This record gives sequence, C-alpha cells and structure tokens, in this order.
Amino acid sequence: MGAKLLCFCVAFTLVAYYIYSPIPENIEQPWKLMLMSAVFRTLGHVAEAAERLGLANYMDVLMLLSAAEYMAPTSDENVTVTDTEFSGVAVRLFLPKKPTEGLRRAVLYFHGGGFCVGDAGMKAYDFLARRTSSQLNAVVVSVNYRLAPKYHFPVQFEDAYSASKFFLQSRVLSQYAVDPTRVCVAGDSAGGNLAAAVAQKLLEDSEVTNKLKAQALIYPALQTLDLNLPSYQQNANMPILSKSLMIRFWSEYFTSDPSLREAMTSNRHVPAQWGHLFQFVNWSTLLPDRLKKDHVYTGPVFGSPALAEKYPGFLDPRAAPLLATEAQLQGLPPTYILTCQHDVLRDDGFLYATRLRALGVPVTHEHAEDGFHGALIFVTSPGDLAVGHRLLSGYLQWLEEHL
Repeated sequence: MGAKLLCFCVAFTLVAYYIYSPIPENIEQPWKLMLMSAVFRTLGHVAEAAERLGLANYMDVLMLLSAAEYMAPTSDENVTVTDTEFSGVAVRLFLPKKPTEGLRRAVLYFHGGGFCVGDAGMKAYDFLARRTSSQLNAVVVSVNYRLAPKYHFPVQFEDAYSASKFFLQSRVLSQYAVDPTRVCVAGDSAGGNLAAAVAQKLLEDSEVTNKLKAQALIYPALQTLDLNLPSYQQNANMPILSKSLMIRFWSEYFTSDPSLREAMTSNRHVPAQWGHLFQFVNWSTLLPDRLKKDHVYTGPVFGSPALAEKYPGFLDPRAAPLLATEAQLQGLPPTYILTCQHDVLRDDGFLYATRLRALGVPVTHEHAEDGFHGALIFVTSPGDLAVGHRLLSGYLQWLEEHL
C-alpha cells in the first residue's frame, strides 16, 4: 500500500509539474490557462519528436488539433452555413436567417494559426463567425486560405485577396443582399496580418470599386523585422504562443529552410541595404513609455543579404503590413485593433495604431491588461475563459457601431 501511494504521489507531482506554468497574477482562471497551455505544449513536444525522427513535419502534427476541432458546416435556427468557393478559394459562408428591411452588412474573416495551422471549420472559428452573423445580422465569409509549409508566401495573401476581391464585386454583393458600403475585413493573429494586408492592397486596386467600411485586427502579427521587441522579450515563454513558436511560424511562412529560422532567432535576418525599414518598427519612438519598461533600444544588427535575396517575402508589406509607407496607409478605413498585455505580438498592434493615428486614420485600440494571445477563441461555451467572452463582446460592439 505504501509503495502504491508513493508511486501515486510521484506521478501526481510529475503531472502537476508538467501542467504548471508561470501565469501573470492579473489573469483570471489561471488553472484553465495552464491546462490549455499543457495541451499545446504536449502537442509541440510530440511535433518536435516526430520531426526529429523523420516521421512527420512539425506543422502537420500541430494540424491534428485543427482536425480534432473541425466541425462540418451545420445550419441552425439563426444562420445558414455552407462551404463553397470564391474565385477558387475555399470559404465557409454564414448567412443570417433574420429578416431585414434593407441590405445587410458583411465581414470577411481570416482565421489565425501562424499561416501554418487553423481552419474556418474549427469549433472556435465556426462559433465566432456564427455569433457575428447572428448578432449583427451580417453575412460572414470565413476564408480557408492555403497553409504553410505546403504553400509559402505569397499564396496565403493571394488566397485572402482573391476571395475578398471576388466578394466585393457588385454582382456578388447583390447576390447575398449585402450593402456595398458596409463591408469589413477582420482576422486574428496571422489572420489579422492578412486582413491588414488586404485592406492596404484594396486601396490601390483600381479594379475594386466597392471599398471597405472598416477593418478589425485582433492581436495581429504585423512585422518581421524586429523579433526582439519588448513584448517578444517580456512574453517569450507565455502560454499558447511563445517567442520560439512565433518565429517558427514566421519562418515557415516564407520557407522551410532552417537557416531563415536560425537567423530570425538571433534577430539578424535583415541585410543592411534594407535598414531604412526599421524606422517603421522603431519602438523607442512608436511605443508608449509604459511598455518600454527597463528595455533599452539598440540599433539593428544586420545579417547577410543572401537570405533576403532568396526569401524576399519577409521584407514585403503584403507579409508585414507595418512596413507599408505613409502613402500606402493613408485612406485606410476606421480600424479596430485589439492587443493583449501578455502576448509576443502586443507591440505590433501598438506600433500600427500609432502609425495609423499619425496619418489621421480613425483607430479604436482596445488593450487587455489581463489578455493573452488567442484569448478570443476560447469562447465556445459559457464555461470557458471569462476574458475571451469580454473581448468578444467588445469586438462585436465595435462592429455594430462602425459597420
């Protein structure tokens, strides 16, 4: 009996030690986040082992979570849900059943997942789109762009842009009874990147006559130049999205060549001839003082031009919207940006909000001091994390008021 009890205690201690991870004090329901983090961490360890053994690609293992969370398109009493294609790009379409006197508003949504994982059919994204469609009485187009590492940049952007441009045609908007003056692009994380890039590109596309009413960027990933911003340093080991995983996502977006990931990890991937771009991500001037804390800004350490010549995508505004010039940003529609304090991508959102405001773009910037990356997608049931429900309510309220 004593030996069994000892074994149980040892096993319990090991499990508890594995599950436990330091959580900031101001995050509610920390044990829920720890459990979620343990699931992600376990999957990451399995992915690393599988890749080292040559059994599977790292991202293919992470996609198991997307597969496990997948839901077939299912209509309910409020929304009709179908899977279809827009200009050859897979989309999940949510059409509200509630009668309306006039034309409806619409949201083009791009899911997160580091350009490598995720699916519009995942439970969380299906719930988010369904809730948006029902509450706003809006048509929601959730875009299933192709993923890395099978497809690298610019495929993801091109899919997002093609689907958006197709939907913005007057005949298509008319088909779905959408008001051409009330269309928004939105997305979270990598999807926020795609939403921002699509919004920028639409400004200069003379073939698109119906322009966006708004854009909503939820903890977006917006730049590839400085991967050592204060938020990357402070939140390097935070649950859900660590610095190393974000760098893995970024590098896989452009290539499976490990040399780019290694250079990004040391923050030495930008060659000197592109040094002028650092003005767009200079956190010493663009971040509020309270986020700088004890961090001291130092100039960039430049790397070899070979990587930029082979994989120029990481210097392209279509992949890094923060690198857009002032001329490319002027004229953007009213913008909602959500950032979370405990998120490696926090400063990307702050930098973009600062630049847009300086150019006169109306910006609503909501910052969650108790938020973490991915918080908004943990809202699929009332028992999930409270912070996610609060942030979802704020996002939907902004859409109701601005769309």
